[in-house]
Amino acid sequence: MEIFGIPLQAFAGQLLLGLVNGSFYAMLSLGLAVIFGLLGIVNFAHGALSLIGAYVAWASLEYLGLNYWFALLLAPLVVGALGLVTERFLVRPLYGRGIDYPLLLTFGLSWVLIEAMRVAFGVEGLPSTTPPELRGAVDLGIGHFPKYRLFMIGATAVVVIALWLFLEKTRYGLIVRAGSRDGDICRVLGVDI
Repeated sequence: MEIFGIPLQAFAGQLLLGLVNGSFYAMLSLGLAVIFGLLGIVNFAHGALSLIGAYVAWASLEYLGLNYWFALLLAPLVVGALGLVTERFLVRPLYGRGIDYPLLLTFGLSWVLIEAMRVAFGVEGLPSTTPPELRGAVDLGIGHFPKYRLFMIGATAVVVIALWLFLEKTRYGLIVRAGSRDGDICRVLGVDI
């Protein structure tokens, strides 16, 4: 069977690869959307912070000997802490000065972080091992697909759904949505956003 003149297995494989790449971009864009929506800041350092998260996970696997799942939890916590410190000491003093100041700061910070990672780890990709639970492939009926990539699609779906439920169904989500629309009114109502 063919779709658009392409064999079904090849088409399905490319479709799943597109979902994997889309999952990666969706995870990155969620952070950008929430930060811009809530703070009104375009964070050019967002990708560099993701890069640091990857290196934190790699270093915790290679040097600390942690397992994959713990490294998967540790990396976002470290990057989140770095993001909080960055916002508190670098970005916060620029609030109210116009969009250009935080934009230029985060753009410069991005270059500094990327170059720091190059100095620390080199310019070549670093190998890591896939956890045993995610090795191999699964027969989907239209071909075999790696378990690790299916995990990426599933993990992204879980994060997207969890974020949507948080924003739409919780009190804190209501505060985030209200604060992103009109922070002054939230402050007047006594909500510390």
